[in-house]
Amino acid sequence: MDIQAARDFFSQLKGDQTDRLDEIAKEIDRTGTYTLTTDELTEGAKLAWRNSNRCIGRLFWQTLTVRDARDAETFDDVFEALVDHLRYATNSGKIRSTMTVLPNEFRLLNTQLIRYAAYETEDGIIGDPLSLTMTRQAERLGWSGARTAFDILPLLITDGRDVRLYELPDDAVLEVDIQHEAYDLFDGRPIKWHAVPAIADMELEIGGLRFTSVPFNGWYMETEIGARNLADTDRYNLLPLVGASLGFDTSKERTLWRDRALVELNVAVLQSFERAGVTIVDHHTAAKQFKRFEKNEQDAGRDVTGKWSWLIPPLSPAATHVFHRHYDDKIVTPNLFARSGCPFSAFQPKAKEESKA
Repeated sequence: MDIQAARDFFSQLKGDQTDRLDEIAKEIDRTGTYTLTTDELTEGAKLAWRNSNRCIGRLFWQTLTVRDARDAETFDDVFEALVDHLRYATNSGKIRSTMTVLPNEFRLLNTQLIRYAAYETEDGIIGDPLSLTMTRQAERLGWSGARTAFDILPLLITDGRDVRLYELPDDAVLEVDIQHEAYDLFDGRPIKWHAVPAIADMELEIGGLRFTSVPFNGWYMETEIGARNLADTDRYNLLPLVGASLGFDTSKERTLWRDRALVELNVAVLQSFERAGVTIVDHHTAAKQFKRFEKNEQDAGRDVTGKWSWLIPPLSPAATHVFHRHYDDKIVTPNLFARSGCPFSAFQPKAKEESKA
Protein backbone atom coordinates (compact mmCIF):
# COMPACT_ATOMS: atom_id res chain seq x y z
CA MET A 1 0.00 0.00 0.00
CA ASP A 2 1.18 3.51 -0.86
CA ILE A 3 1.30 5.65 2.28
CA GLN A 4 0.50 8.76 0.23
CA ALA A 5 -3.23 7.92 0.34
CA ALA A 6 -3.02 7.83 4.14
CA ARG A 7 -1.17 11.15 4.16
CA ASP A 8 -3.86 12.71 1.97
CA PHE A 9 -6.58 11.58 4.36
CA PHE A 10 -4.85 12.56 7.59
CA SER A 11 -4.05 15.99 6.16
CA GLN A 12 -7.82 16.63 6.26
CA LEU A 13 -8.05 15.94 9.99
CA LYS A 14 -7.56 18.49 12.72
CA GLY A 15 -4.32 18.65 14.67
CA ASP A 16 -0.75 17.51 13.98
CA GLN A 17 -0.88 13.97 12.55
CA THR A 18 2.91 13.49 12.25
CA ASP A 19 3.23 10.88 15.01
CA ARG A 20 0.20 8.96 13.76
CA LEU A 21 1.55 8.88 10.20
CA ASP A 22 4.87 7.58 11.52
CA GLU A 23 2.98 4.73 13.21
CA ILE A 24 1.08 4.00 10.01
CA ALA A 25 4.27 3.97 7.92
CA LYS A 26 5.78 1.38 10.27
CA GLU A 27 2.58 -0.69 10.20
CA ILE A 28 2.53 -0.65 6.39
CA ASP A 29 6.21 -1.72 6.28
CA ARG A 30 5.41 -4.55 8.67
CA THR A 31 2.05 -5.80 7.36
CA GLY A 32 1.43 -4.16 3.96
CA THR A 33 -1.59 -2.25 5.28
CA TYR A 34 -2.80 -0.36 8.34
CA THR A 35 -5.83 -0.09 10.60
CA LEU A 36 -7.91 2.97 11.35
CA THR A 37 -9.05 3.68 14.88
CA THR A 38 -12.79 4.01 15.46
CA ASP A 39 -12.43 7.81 15.70
CA GLU A 40 -10.49 7.93 12.42
CA LEU A 41 -13.04 5.68 10.77
CA THR A 42 -15.83 7.97 11.97
CA GLU A 43 -14.18 11.11 10.65
CA GLY A 44 -13.40 9.43 7.35
CA ALA A 45 -17.00 8.27 6.91
CA LYS A 46 -18.29 11.78 7.58
CA LEU A 47 -15.90 13.20 4.97
CA ALA A 48 -17.02 10.50 2.52
CA TRP A 49 -20.62 11.67 2.89
CA ARG A 50 -19.53 15.29 2.47
CA ASN A 51 -17.77 14.32 -0.77
CA SER A 52 -20.60 12.17 -2.17
CA ASN A 53 -21.36 13.86 -5.50
CA ARG A 54 -24.81 12.38 -5.94
CA CYS A 55 -26.23 13.33 -2.56
CA ILE A 56 -28.30 16.48 -2.09
CA GLY A 57 -28.47 15.98 1.69
CA ARG A 58 -24.84 16.69 2.54
CA LEU A 59 -25.58 19.65 4.79
CA PHE A 60 -25.85 17.18 7.67
CA TRP A 61 -22.61 15.28 7.07
CA GLN A 62 -21.19 16.15 10.47
CA THR A 63 -24.15 14.53 12.26
CA LEU A 64 -23.49 11.03 10.89
CA THR A 65 -23.34 8.27 13.50
CA VAL A 66 -20.78 5.60 12.60
CA ARG A 67 -21.12 2.18 14.23
CA ASP A 68 -17.86 0.26 14.18
CA ALA A 69 -18.75 -3.42 13.78
CA ARG A 70 -15.44 -4.55 12.30
CA ASP A 71 -15.09 -7.03 15.16
CA ALA A 72 -18.10 -9.09 14.00
CA GLU A 73 -16.91 -12.68 13.59
CA THR A 74 -19.97 -14.72 12.65
CA PHE A 75 -23.06 -14.45 10.45
CA ASP A 76 -25.12 -13.97 13.60
CA ASP A 77 -22.85 -11.13 14.72
CA VAL A 78 -23.34 -9.38 11.37
CA PHE A 79 -27.10 -9.81 11.47
CA GLU A 80 -27.25 -8.47 15.02
CA ALA A 81 -25.24 -5.41 13.95
CA LEU A 82 -27.67 -4.79 11.06
CA VAL A 83 -30.75 -5.11 13.26
CA ASP A 84 -29.16 -2.76 15.79
CA HIS A 85 -28.46 -0.35 12.93
CA LEU A 86 -32.11 -0.28 11.89
CA ARG A 87 -33.40 0.11 15.43
CA TYR A 88 -30.96 2.94 16.15
CA ALA A 89 -31.56 4.70 12.84
CA THR A 90 -35.35 4.40 13.07
CA ASN A 91 -35.46 6.04 16.50
CA SER A 92 -39.27 5.87 16.74
CA GLY A 93 -39.52 7.83 13.48
CA LYS A 94 -36.96 10.55 14.28
CA ILE A 95 -34.55 9.12 11.71
CA ARG A 96 -30.83 9.27 12.48
CA SER A 97 -28.23 9.20 9.70
CA THR A 98 -26.25 6.06 10.43
CA MET A 99 -23.47 3.98 8.95
CA THR A 100 -22.37 0.54 10.14
CA VAL A 101 -18.92 -0.64 9.09
CA LEU A 102 -18.74 -4.44 8.88
CA PRO A 103 -15.66 -6.61 8.36
CA ASN A 104 -14.72 -7.07 4.71
CA GLU A 105 -15.17 -10.83 5.09
CA PHE A 106 -18.96 -10.38 4.99
CA ARG A 107 -21.28 -8.79 2.45
CA LEU A 108 -24.99 -8.43 1.92
CA LEU A 109 -26.55 -9.57 -1.32
CA ASN A 110 -29.39 -7.11 -0.68
CA THR A 111 -29.10 -3.65 -2.21
CA GLN A 112 -30.94 -2.17 0.79
CA LEU A 113 -31.58 -3.42 4.31
CA ILE A 114 -35.31 -3.04 3.68
CA ARG A 115 -36.85 -3.98 0.35
CA TYR A 116 -40.22 -5.32 -0.72
CA ALA A 117 -40.42 -8.68 -2.47
CA ALA A 118 -41.79 -9.34 -5.96
CA TYR A 119 -43.71 -12.32 -7.34
CA GLU A 120 -44.53 -13.18 -10.93
CA THR A 121 -48.14 -14.21 -11.55
CA GLU A 122 -50.30 -14.76 -14.61
CA ASP A 123 -51.75 -11.30 -14.05
CA GLY A 124 -48.40 -9.57 -13.72
CA ILE A 125 -45.95 -8.83 -10.94
CA ILE A 126 -47.08 -8.44 -7.35
CA GLY A 127 -44.76 -6.25 -5.28
CA ASP A 128 -41.65 -4.34 -6.33
CA PRO A 129 -40.37 -5.53 -9.74
CA LEU A 130 -36.89 -4.33 -8.77
CA SER A 131 -36.74 -7.21 -6.26
CA LEU A 132 -37.57 -10.14 -8.53
CA THR A 133 -34.05 -11.56 -8.59
CA MET A 134 -33.51 -11.12 -4.85
CA THR A 135 -36.91 -12.69 -4.11
CA ARG A 136 -36.01 -15.74 -6.19
CA GLN A 137 -32.68 -16.06 -4.37
CA ALA A 138 -34.45 -15.92 -1.02
CA GLU A 139 -37.00 -18.50 -2.13
CA ARG A 140 -34.23 -20.84 -3.26
CA LEU A 141 -32.86 -20.58 0.27
CA GLY A 142 -36.21 -21.64 1.70
CA TRP A 143 -37.93 -18.31 2.32
CA SER A 144 -41.63 -18.03 1.55
CA GLY A 145 -43.38 -14.66 1.57
CA ALA A 146 -47.04 -13.91 2.10
CA ARG A 147 -47.24 -12.84 -1.56
CA THR A 148 -48.61 -9.39 -0.83
CA ALA A 149 -47.41 -6.21 -2.55
CA PHE A 150 -45.35 -5.21 0.50
CA ASP A 151 -43.59 -8.26 1.92
CA ILE A 152 -40.29 -7.40 3.63
CA LEU A 153 -37.45 -9.37 2.08
CA PRO A 154 -35.06 -11.23 4.39
CA LEU A 155 -31.37 -10.30 4.53
CA LEU A 156 -28.99 -12.52 2.59
CA ILE A 157 -25.50 -12.43 4.09
CA THR A 158 -22.48 -14.10 2.52
CA ASP A 159 -18.88 -14.72 3.50
CA GLY A 160 -17.93 -15.67 -0.07
CA ARG A 161 -18.49 -19.37 0.58
CA ASP A 162 -21.86 -19.64 2.25
CA VAL A 163 -25.06 -17.59 2.14
CA ARG A 164 -27.29 -17.29 5.19
CA LEU A 165 -30.84 -15.97 5.25
CA TYR A 166 -32.20 -13.88 8.12
CA GLU A 167 -35.68 -12.41 8.52
CA LEU A 168 -35.86 -8.97 10.06
CA PRO A 169 -37.81 -8.73 13.32
CA ASP A 170 -40.95 -6.62 13.23
CA ASP A 171 -39.57 -4.04 15.64
CA ALA A 172 -36.64 -3.29 13.30
CA VAL A 173 -38.86 -2.12 10.43
CA LEU A 174 -41.07 0.94 10.67
CA GLU A 175 -43.59 1.38 7.84
CA VAL A 176 -45.88 4.27 6.93
CA ASP A 177 -49.35 3.86 5.43
CA ILE A 178 -49.62 6.22 2.46
CA GLN A 179 -52.93 8.07 2.39
CA HIS A 180 -53.91 11.45 0.97
CA GLU A 181 -55.83 13.64 3.39
CA ALA A 182 -58.33 14.80 0.75
CA TYR A 183 -58.58 11.99 -1.83
CA ASP A 184 -58.62 8.22 -2.12
CA LEU A 185 -55.72 7.97 -4.57
CA PHE A 186 -55.53 4.18 -4.68
CA ASP A 187 -59.16 3.05 -5.00
CA GLY A 188 -59.09 1.52 -1.53
CA ARG A 189 -55.87 -0.39 -2.12
CA PRO A 190 -53.46 -0.35 0.87
CA ILE A 191 -50.17 1.36 -0.02
CA LYS A 192 -47.24 1.85 2.35
CA TRP A 193 -43.50 2.44 2.46
CA HIS A 194 -40.72 1.83 4.94
CA ALA A 195 -39.21 4.69 6.93
CA VAL A 196 -35.46 4.06 6.61
CA PRO A 197 -33.67 4.09 3.22
CA ALA A 198 -30.63 2.03 4.21
CA ILE A 199 -28.35 1.34 1.23
CA ALA A 200 -26.42 -1.92 1.61
CA ASP A 201 -24.26 -2.23 -1.51
CA MET A 202 -21.77 0.59 -1.04
CA GLU A 203 -18.04 0.59 -0.40
CA LEU A 204 -16.26 3.21 1.65
CA GLU A 205 -12.77 4.44 0.75
CA ILE A 206 -10.69 6.18 3.39
CA GLY A 207 -6.96 6.81 3.13
CA GLY A 208 -6.38 4.07 0.57
CA LEU A 209 -8.38 1.51 2.57
CA ARG A 210 -11.58 -0.04 1.21
CA PHE A 211 -14.43 -1.09 3.47
CA THR A 212 -16.66 -3.27 1.34
CA SER A 213 -19.75 -3.58 3.53
CA VAL A 214 -21.01 -0.29 4.99
CA PRO A 215 -24.82 -0.05 5.19
CA PHE A 216 -25.76 3.62 5.35
CA ASN A 217 -28.96 5.61 5.69
CA GLY A 218 -30.17 9.15 5.82
CA TRP A 219 -33.85 9.98 5.67
CA TYR A 220 -36.14 10.06 2.67
CA MET A 221 -36.81 12.94 0.33
CA GLU A 222 -40.44 12.51 -0.63
CA THR A 223 -39.74 12.25 -4.37
CA GLU A 224 -37.72 9.07 -3.80
CA ILE A 225 -40.96 7.41 -2.77
CA GLY A 226 -43.64 9.44 -4.56
CA ALA A 227 -41.86 10.14 -7.85
CA ARG A 228 -39.72 7.01 -8.15
CA ASN A 229 -40.54 3.95 -6.03
CA LEU A 230 -44.31 4.23 -6.33
CA ALA A 231 -44.46 6.02 -9.68
CA ASP A 232 -41.82 4.55 -12.02
CA THR A 233 -43.28 2.30 -14.69
CA ASP A 234 -40.80 -0.45 -13.81
CA ARG A 235 -41.59 -0.15 -10.09
CA TYR A 236 -45.08 0.11 -8.55
CA ASN A 237 -46.39 2.21 -11.49
CA LEU A 238 -49.21 3.85 -9.54
CA LEU A 239 -49.73 6.96 -11.67
CA PRO A 240 -52.44 5.42 -13.90
CA LEU A 241 -54.35 4.32 -10.79
CA VAL A 242 -53.94 7.72 -9.13
CA GLY A 243 -54.97 9.56 -12.30
CA ALA A 244 -58.09 7.44 -12.70
CA SER A 245 -58.98 7.77 -9.00
CA LEU A 246 -58.78 11.56 -9.28
CA GLY A 247 -60.98 11.56 -12.40
CA PHE A 248 -58.33 12.96 -14.74
CA ASP A 249 -58.58 12.47 -18.48
CA THR A 250 -55.85 9.87 -19.03
CA SER A 251 -56.65 9.34 -22.72
CA LYS A 252 -54.15 11.92 -23.91
CA GLU A 253 -50.90 13.36 -22.60
CA ARG A 254 -51.75 17.03 -23.17
CA THR A 255 -54.07 17.01 -20.13
CA LEU A 256 -50.88 16.62 -18.06
CA TRP A 257 -52.66 14.00 -15.99
CA ARG A 258 -49.35 12.34 -15.12
CA ASP A 259 -47.94 15.56 -13.70
CA ARG A 260 -51.06 16.29 -11.68
CA ALA A 261 -51.21 12.72 -10.38
CA LEU A 262 -47.51 12.85 -9.53
CA VAL A 263 -47.94 15.99 -7.43
CA GLU A 264 -50.83 14.53 -5.43
CA LEU A 265 -48.94 11.26 -4.89
CA ASN A 266 -46.00 13.20 -3.47
CA VAL A 267 -48.35 15.27 -1.31
CA ALA A 268 -49.77 12.01 0.05
CA VAL A 269 -46.28 10.76 0.93
CA LEU A 270 -45.41 13.98 2.78
CA GLN A 271 -48.74 14.05 4.61
CA SER A 272 -48.46 10.40 5.60
CA PHE A 273 -44.90 10.60 6.98
CA GLU A 274 -45.77 13.78 8.88
CA ARG A 275 -48.90 12.18 10.28
CA ALA A 276 -46.87 9.15 11.42
CA GLY A 277 -44.16 11.32 12.97
CA VAL A 278 -41.45 10.02 10.62
CA THR A 279 -38.66 12.26 9.34
CA ILE A 280 -38.90 13.20 5.67
CA VAL A 281 -37.90 16.23 3.59
CA ASP A 282 -39.59 17.75 0.56
CA HIS A 283 -37.45 18.44 -2.50
CA HIS A 284 -37.70 22.23 -2.27
CA THR A 285 -36.47 22.23 1.33
CA ALA A 286 -33.74 19.75 0.43
CA ALA A 287 -32.54 22.06 -2.35
CA LYS A 288 -32.44 25.01 0.06
CA GLN A 289 -30.46 22.89 2.53
CA PHE A 290 -28.03 22.01 -0.24
CA LYS A 291 -27.61 25.71 -0.99
CA ARG A 292 -26.57 26.18 2.64
CA PHE A 293 -24.12 23.31 2.24
CA GLU A 294 -22.64 25.02 -0.82
CA LYS A 295 -22.21 28.24 1.18
CA ASN A 296 -20.58 26.37 4.06
CA GLU A 297 -18.12 24.69 1.71
CA GLN A 298 -17.32 27.97 0.00
CA ASP A 299 -16.67 29.61 3.38
CA ALA A 300 -14.36 26.70 4.28
CA GLY A 301 -12.39 27.19 1.04
CA ARG A 302 -13.57 23.95 -0.53
CA ASP A 303 -15.06 23.43 -3.99
CA VAL A 304 -18.48 21.78 -4.14
CA THR A 305 -18.40 18.70 -6.35
CA GLY A 306 -21.60 17.14 -7.62
CA LYS A 307 -23.34 15.14 -10.31
CA TRP A 308 -26.05 17.44 -11.65
CA SER A 309 -28.31 14.71 -13.02
CA TRP A 310 -28.53 13.16 -9.54
CA LEU A 311 -28.79 16.36 -7.54
CA ILE A 312 -31.84 17.73 -9.35
CA PRO A 313 -35.09 16.33 -7.92
CA PRO A 314 -37.31 14.25 -10.24
CA LEU A 315 -40.25 16.58 -9.60
CA SER A 316 -40.17 20.26 -10.70
CA PRO A 317 -36.35 20.43 -10.85
CA ALA A 318 -36.36 23.82 -12.60
CA ALA A 319 -38.06 25.32 -9.54
CA THR A 320 -34.87 24.69 -7.53
CA HIS A 321 -31.54 26.54 -7.79
CA VAL A 322 -29.75 23.22 -8.42
CA PHE A 323 -31.22 22.98 -11.91
CA HIS A 324 -29.62 26.27 -12.91
CA ARG A 325 -26.12 25.51 -11.60
CA HIS A 326 -23.10 23.62 -12.94
CA TYR A 327 -21.26 21.16 -10.71
CA ASP A 328 -17.87 19.55 -11.24
CA ASP A 329 -18.22 15.77 -10.98
CA LYS A 330 -14.64 15.42 -9.74
CA ILE A 331 -14.15 12.54 -7.30
CA VAL A 332 -12.63 13.51 -3.97
CA THR A 333 -11.72 11.00 -1.28
CA PRO A 334 -12.77 9.82 1.24
CA ASN A 335 -15.89 8.81 -0.69
CA LEU A 336 -18.63 6.23 -1.11
CA PHE A 337 -18.61 3.94 -4.13
CA ALA A 338 -20.87 1.29 -5.59
CA ARG A 339 -19.34 -2.15 -5.73
CA SER A 340 -18.91 -1.61 -9.47
CA GLY A 341 -16.45 1.11 -8.53
CA CYS A 342 -18.67 4.05 -9.54
CA PRO A 343 -19.50 6.85 -7.09
CA PHE A 344 -22.83 6.17 -5.46
CA SER A 345 -25.47 8.30 -3.76
CA ALA A 346 -26.82 7.48 -0.31
CA PHE A 347 -30.26 8.72 -1.22
CA GLN A 348 -31.35 9.71 -4.73
CA PRO A 349 -32.81 6.70 -6.63
CA LYS A 350 -32.21 6.10 -10.32
CA ALA A 351 -33.79 3.79 -12.86
CA LYS A 352 -32.35 0.48 -11.68
CA GLU A 353 -30.89 1.49 -8.35
CA GLU A 354 -32.26 3.26 -5.39
CA SER A 355 -30.69 5.30 -3.14
CA LYS A 356 -30.42 10.72 0.25
CA ALA A 357 -30.20 12.47 3.53
